Amino acid sequence: MFVGGRVAVVTGGGTGIGRATSLSLAAAGLDVVVNYRVSRDEAEDTARECRARGVSAVAIAADVGDDKDCRRLAAEAARELGAGVGVLVNNAAATKFVPHAQLDGLSGEDFADIYRTNVIGAYQMIRAVAPDMRAAGGGAVVNVASIAGLFGGGSSAAYGASKAALVNLTRTLARALGPEIRVNVVCPGFVGTRWYQDRLTPEDYTTTVRQVTDDLPLQRVTTSDDIAAGITFLCSAGAASITGETLIIDAGAHLEQATSRRNTGKTVQGVTHARNSDG
Repeated sequence: MFVGGRVAVVTGGGTGIGRATSLSLAAAGLDVVVNYRVSRDEAEDTARECRARGVSAVAIAADVGDDKDCRRLAAEAARELGAGVGVLVNNAAATKFVPHAQLDGLSGEDFADIYRTNVIGAYQMIRAVAPDMRAAGGGAVVNVASIAGLFGGGSSAAYGASKAALVNLTRTLARALGPEIRVNVVCPGFVGTRWYQDRLTPEDYTTTVRQVTDDLPLQRVTTSDDIAAGITFLCSAGAASITGETLIIDAGAHLEQATSRRNTGKTVQGVTHARNSDG
């Protein structure tokens, strides 16, 4: 059961965590807007899979870094699915792989590009759907950050910093938008998605998985479905008293992060918290 409108928007919703979340919300009975920027075929396929679960679903292109696109996306969602947005999952993300000690590897433009999607985009999407949520009597926002935003690490210093900003933004808006709108954030660790498999050789991917899981308390690879389950719960009426919360989903990796120096961007651990799902 969900409070507020029956329409969910998932940014970067056609691949990886976004796809799994779109399907999970559809299975829970929400109509779904699968947002994408470039991955049209994957988004259309995800929308079809959502419809196969008995709900309405459409794929809509929009660049969340563009405020006009965000407002258009919210309006098209309401027009296409017949109701205002009640659930927003800010999953779209951007990154650049740069070892943390390579200070000349990141320009001001790199920081701006990453923040444009990861922080500004999330803020603009929340602003675009907030009127619909209030009109419907309530709504839920879940931002997708990373444990890199809590403990450092990730694909680059800019990526980790942007995810830390997203965690802070979550807490700020949770205070500001209540009681009508709840705002929470999930922080995945390494997630075994096609995104990694497409960028690593089979041997390197196998090695990465082994190195990551050997050090985890649960010794398992977190899947996109694991993240989607957490997101779906935070969107549901079962989480009606939860706002401003940070949900870590990482098979226990964070238990070692606070005292570890492994995540310096120099080793395979340095890429385990990187995502680029702007779709």
